[in-house]
Amino acid sequence: MNPVVHFEMPADDRNRMAGFYSNVFGWKPQFFGEEMGNYVTVATTETDNNGRPTVPGAINGGFYPKTADMPAPHPSIVIAVDDINASINKIKEAGGEVLGAPVDIPGVGAYVSFIDTEGNRVSILQPKM
Repeated sequence: MNPVVHFEMPADDRNRMAGFYSNVFGWKPQFFGEEMGNYVTVATTETDNNGRPTVPGAINGGFYPKTADMPAPHPSIVIAVDDINASINKIKEAGGEVLGAPVDIPGVGAYVSFIDTEGNRVSILQPKM
């Protein structure tokens, strides 16, 4: 079984969004620059030295910039998989559409998004071991 390990939400203004969730829920943002697509990770629970949740079942998330060319700019989830290429094949065989090729997120793993049969944008991640 492949668990949900992360969530993502689009933002028009990452500073405003991070401020909102920080003020309302106490989430801790970490801002990245252009080299990481201006992504913002948010810790929603206590984490270890590697940024992994220490509370069983808890996940952290991130905010990504909305762009005109991005399909389905809505909140989504990230599912951990053992083999990203095998999962891509299964997604295609089941009627999903993979959005590009996997990208390597330094220190995290291989990542790619897809559209499921209901039009939802979801992502998969093969974590680095």
